This record gives sequence, structure tokens and C-alpha cells, in this order.
Amino acid sequence: MIKTVGVIALGGMLGALARFGLGLAFPIAPHAFPWTTFAINVVGCLLLGFIAPLTAGLVRPFLGTGILGGFTTFSTYILEIHRLVRAEQLPTAVGYLGATVISALLAAYLGGVAADRVANGRLRA
Repeated sequence: MIKTVGVIALGGMLGALARFGLGLAFPIAPHAFPWTTFAINVVGCLLLGFIAPLTAGLVRPFLGTGILGGFTTFSTYILEIHRLVRAEQLPTAVGYLGATVISALLAAYLGGVAADRVANGRLRA
């Protein structure tokens, strides 16, 4: 139990730092579509869909709950929707809301499909 909490904490720190760094590298304009957070969440879901079926032991909580849990961000997603609504950018807010949910679900599914192909030796380089 202590080891699991430790690897989650370490992974969460690394994932949060990566997300913070990307936010600094690609800042979002006040009234613009939040592409950085969108990309972070979609890529995180793709990776989670891929690694979840392929990992076990302490690797799964380190990568999944830790790194990808710290990397992806539901709270920032919601705050950005709120920011867009307050800025009277309702079409952008609704588009962002829907695009994120659909894209993240599709990405997680595709990650799982890729993991299945890797596990069954059907993915070629």
C-alpha cells in the first residue's frame, strides 16, 4: 500500500509538471479555444487507453493514476468552459465542451485498440 501511494505521488508530480510546462510553452488567449488543455486531455486519454490493458503491478498506478492523472485535467477543462462563458464566447465554450468529451472517449478507445493489437502481435512497425 505504501509503495503504491509513493509511485502514484511520484507519477502525479511528474504529470502535473509536464502539464504545467506545456501550459507555459503554449499559453491560451483569453477568448480562444483552449487547444493546449484540449490536446493534453485527449493525448492523456489515448495513452491511458493504451497502457491500462498492458500494464500491471506498480507500473499501472505510476503511469495511469500518477503520471496521466496528474497530466490530464478535468478541473482546468471546466474552468476554461466557465472562462469562455463569462467572456460571452458561448459557441466556443459549447464546442470545447463537446469536442473534448467526444475526442477523449474516441482517443481512449483507439488507445485500447492499439494495446490489443500490441498484445496480440498484430501491430507492425
